[in-house]
Amino acid sequence: MSSSFSSFVPPSRVLMGPGPSDVYPQVLEALARPTIGHLDPKFVTLMDEVKQLLQYAFQTSHALTMPISAPGSAGMEAVFVNLIEPGDKVIVCQNGVFGGRMQQNVQRCGGQAIMVLDTWGKQTDVQKVREALQANPDAKALAFVHAETSTGVLNDAKTLCQLAQEFDCLSIVDAVTSLGGSELKVDDWQIDAIYSGTQKCLSCVPGLSPVSFSDKAIAAIKQRQHPVQSWFLDMDLVMGYWGKGAKRAYHHTAPVNSIYALHQSLLILQQEGLEKSWARHQQHHQSLKIGLENLGLEFVVDKAYRLPQLNMVSIPDGVDDAQVRSRLLTEFELEIGAGLGELAGKVWRIGLMGCASSQKNVDYCVSSLAKVLS
Repeated sequence: MSSSFSSFVPPSRVLMGPGPSDVYPQVLEALARPTIGHLDPKFVTLMDEVKQLLQYAFQTSHALTMPISAPGSAGMEAVFVNLIEPGDKVIVCQNGVFGGRMQQNVQRCGGQAIMVLDTWGKQTDVQKVREALQANPDAKALAFVHAETSTGVLNDAKTLCQLAQEFDCLSIVDAVTSLGGSELKVDDWQIDAIYSGTQKCLSCVPGLSPVSFSDKAIAAIKQRQHPVQSWFLDMDLVMGYWGKGAKRAYHHTAPVNSIYALHQSLLILQQEGLEKSWARHQQHHQSLKIGLENLGLEFVVDKAYRLPQLNMVSIPDGVDDAQVRSRLLTEFELEIGAGLGELAGKVWRIGLMGCASSQKNVDYCVSSLAKVLS
């Protein structure tokens, strides 16, 4: 083994990719506070505050609202393994990478995914979803991505959830990139199960996944014919730890310091106000749009459903994608994202999430790109 190992000191980057986003200094400070036990009465009090702050962020009164002790992909899996059983039909909307991951989760649960496919960079077609629900009246759930990180498309969550209500099926929503950055109203829109991540518009460290389940979703979990296939993500077990009251049943050792960090980031969101946070993301998107278009860059997604916190632009002809991103990173300490799947090498994804959504970052990104592209 090498004797030259030493403490890791990361460079200070400006994170304007698809995530993680820049982390608030107050959140990093919260991480460094003394670790206490995961059943300590003081920590239990903090858990209750985190639940209340998450209810505010999601705009819900759902009792089963909490952070999964793992990243957003585990939040997605928690929702599917608790709600979907062998033989269940799920209408899954895909217009990017993450709708495809929903499909894989349904299949791994033994369910049948009925796919509603739309072009990457386009919005999910509501009429096609209606037709799929009409053709499959026995569907248990409708699953879709609210903010598709791979393309920068904002799907019409409110209308899609109304369709789920109309056809008496559960709504399952991926809000990994929308929570805190775009309008999201779980109770008003009657969302049954939703999951997100901490590393996007909450500007917290990666590694936690906020989730929320409605009473209707909880009833579906309690009526299961088969055990939840994941012990760690079984909501009945987890709620013994994250439930109400001072007495908690040991389930797992929570990532104590990460919960401190999430609490701090949610406090910052509450202090700014949800509506102001949504407006700030939109304001800096408009500023970035002007700057990028002045450089001759073109947006891929129609402005009617363009995601303000994840901007997808076409790479100009003759420009080397990897070389530009490498120069931005090495010369300017600036990270932007590459295209995924069928968009690889064709687009850049520029994030404006959480505290990274600032005029300072917009100006820095535009000026750095101008220098590299010239």
